[in-house]
Amino acid sequence: MHQPSRLPRRTALAALLATVLPLAGVSFAAPAADAWPTRPIRLVVPFSAGGANDLMARSAAEGASKILGQPVVIDNRAGAGGTVGADIVAKAQPDGYTLLVSAAGVISNSMIKKTMPFKDDALVPVAMIGLAPSVIVVPKNAPYQNLRDFVEASKKGQGFNFATAGTGSTPHFVAEMLNVKYGAQLQPVPYKSGSESTTAVLGGQVEGTSEASIIALPHILNEGKFKALATTWTQRISAYPQLSTAVEQGFAELQIAHWAGIHAPKGTPAAILDKLAAAVDQAMKEPATVEKLKGLGIEPIGGTRAEFVKFTDAERKRLGEIVKAAKMQEK
Repeated sequence: MHQPSRLPRRTALAALLATVLPLAGVSFAAPAADAWPTRPIRLVVPFSAGGANDLMARSAAEGASKILGQPVVIDNRAGAGGTVGADIVAKAQPDGYTLLVSAAGVISNSMIKKTMPFKDDALVPVAMIGLAPSVIVVPKNAPYQNLRDFVEASKKGQGFNFATAGTGSTPHFVAEMLNVKYGAQLQPVPYKSGSESTTAVLGGQVEGTSEASIIALPHILNEGKFKALATTWTQRISAYPQLSTAVEQGFAELQIAHWAGIHAPKGTPAAILDKLAAAVDQAMKEPATVEKLKGLGIEPIGGTRAEFVKFTDAERKRLGEIVKAAKMQEK
């Protein structure tokens, strides 16, 4: 009698595993995401300690740690305009335990730099932390009373030198927005940091700069060394409400700030991303955190993951137009 043929033992085992393992992956992935986090979370800040993004990151980490029940540990990895830290996270396991404190450079670097160590879609937006409105400042004895005076004066002669924190930084975009949209004649002069930029203004090496409120306000309010011409965000700074916005002064398209958000490696489960976004949102609404940050000139934001995705998409389009118009791309 004909006997049914038998598969070799190894072949049969391989077939069984091929059938079972994908099902196991489906059944265990969701519980793993639901249980997250079960160990400390690493939050990579791609800038040096002490700046606006670092401070916002630490406030978010402190609040999220309490909400999530696990430590959120800050890891400062500065370099290459934020690219060094971003690359670390882009190449990390997408398990929710290595995250990036993002800034405008996460969006603009790939538009400007010749080469990047990772692709644009290697990082996905998760949550907005907050923002430090940018403040356009000049030396205290400068003759300009407002931003209009400064822009008009720059059109005469050889123009003005305008300090930035490097190519693609927020101050760089402020200068180019004024050039492209309003005909200003500002020559961006790159420095290594916002602190160096403000020092250059104080020393008379440049005519002005734009810097995060947390850096600029102490020089204005405590030391009286700067004259503030405008803030470049859509609303006035809580800690300095007497300073009008650029929009109020007639510069409707000059809207930019030093924002901080959180990005994660592509492939991180949506359940983890949503849980993290909710924790950051809750942390940014804690009364003590709000009071602390606003006192420093920082506006806590929070919000949903969908809102942050919408924000980053809009910023990518808007900044991309400035990069092209101002020819900011590296040669």
